[in-house]
Amino acid sequence: WRWGFTSCLSFYSILNELNDYAGQREVVAEEMGHKVYGELMRYSQDLKGERKHHLQEGRKAQQSLDQCWKHMDNSKKKFERECKEAEKSQLIYERLDSDINATKSEVEKAKSQLYLRQHMAEESKNEYAAQLQNFNSEQWKHFNVAIPQIFKNLQDMDGRRTVKLGEMYQSFAEVEQRVIPIISKCLEGMVTAAKNVDERRDSGIVVESFKSGFEPPGDFPFEDFSQNIQRTGSDGTIGTPKTEGGKPDPKHAVSRTKNKLWLFGKKPKLPPSIPPPPPSLPRFLSGHFQPPKFSTERIANHLSKIRNAKSKIPSFRAVKRGVRAPTLEDLSHLPPEQRRKKLQQRIDELNKELQKEMDQRDALNKMKDVYEKNPQMGDPGSLQPKISETICNMEKLRSEIHKNESWLAEVEGKHGSRSERRASADVNHHAPHGRESPEGSYTDDHSQEHRSPPQPDPHEFDYEFDDDDPLPAIGHCKALYSFDGSNEGTLVMKENEVLYIIEEDKGDGWTRVRKQGGEEGYVPTSYVEISLEKNSKGAVTYI
Repeated sequence: WRWGFTSCLSFYSILNELNDYAGQREVVAEEMGHKVYGELMRYSQDLKGERKHHLQEGRKAQQSLDQCWKHMDNSKKKFERECKEAEKSQLIYERLDSDINATKSEVEKAKSQLYLRQHMAEESKNEYAAQLQNFNSEQWKHFNVAIPQIFKNLQDMDGRRTVKLGEMYQSFAEVEQRVIPIISKCLEGMVTAAKNVDERRDSGIVVESFKSGFEPPGDFPFEDFSQNIQRTGSDGTIGTPKTEGGKPDPKHAVSRTKNKLWLFGKKPKLPPSIPPPPPSLPRFLSGHFQPPKFSTERIANHLSKIRNAKSKIPSFRAVKRGVRAPTLEDLSHLPPEQRRKKLQQRIDELNKELQKEMDQRDALNKMKDVYEKNPQMGDPGSLQPKISETICNMEKLRSEIHKNESWLAEVEGKHGSRSERRASADVNHHAPHGRESPEGSYTDDHSQEHRSPPQPDPHEFDYEFDDDDPLPAIGHCKALYSFDGSNEGTLVMKENEVLYIIEEDKGDGWTRVRKQGGEEGYVPTSYVEISLEKNSKGAVTYI
């Protein structure tokens, strides 16, 4: 029935539309990966190769120009050197020619040397001029032809790259444009689903599923207690009061709603009904006051629906008790027996961890010995930090084990003293004064009915849908320990306090009890000494 709600149906429709929407986004992703991303990656690789080629051509042109400049520079330096040698030879010739002491052969030799140097200087000059002309020509070609062509190629390449990016942008937009109509339909479907939410229909479904069939109680009749005084001696029976106009007895309407469920906890307290007749009246008269039986088919139908609705709640009793108090390290919040078991379990786990650490330490020590004997297998010093860490863990585990064992010894000491007290309490319980009732009354007649325990607070909320009448006591118990009852649903009790048992332990370690003053709640079963009673149907008969 939950899927009958318009809010749930709309949410299901929105999920379907979201699925279609996500499918279109997958289409866009696939198109982007295939047509845009893949194409751009391939084109990028081509551009990288082309750019590398153009840059290599630029480097080659620069190297060629540098080579021409070197040739020109070498020829220039040679020309300069030959000119200096020629000038030097001329000075020597002029000095010998003006010297009257110089021989003719020396003058002729200096003259020939001058002609040789002049000839070499002339050749160097011509070579320098040719190299200079060649360098100037190559430099003009480099800066006016080669380099501009390389830059033009790089510019064209970048232009093609920009055009390609524009094409990819357009492809992406076209892919998005193709899926926009479908996405628009998905969004329109979501809006339509949101508008289909009808709060009145959903409320009607809840009402139809959980309507209880409660009927307002009728008016209470006037109870005439003077009938027995006004009746004549010839009357053999006592007449029952008649209802006006053939209307049904309002008491029957009250009895019909007695066991029905009430949304707000317990039903409000109704005025007290007619008390039962005293034991001295005839049996047929006492039967007059008992309400007639009624059919429970309709109530059973509603109860089954409520059980299905609350199937997700583990236990209404657990909700009533509330959340347990935070767990303490020494488990002192648990009853002694449970604390002892938990501590023993913890000690066993710590011992297992300690044994693992010891095995690891032994293995590391053996490995260290192997490394010391065979250094080529590894460095023994590299294992020392791990060995130190393992020893530290072992010390921590030993400390934890010692601490838990001290707590366990403390619990076992207290448990032994409590056991002795419980044994003495069992002996005293079976003494003759055990016939004293929980209310403090004493009787010698086992068939005499005792008064019912005090009723609980009429305004208390009860999430287990109890009847209007309080639960009868099925026994009593004596507190062996004090209990603070700090959690919701629990009851505070003092040591040696006597309480009435109204519900036995269901296997969760808690017993429902009631105090003398009418307060009800749960106490740990291990904290009390329980004595159940036989044939408890509202009456109390002790063992």
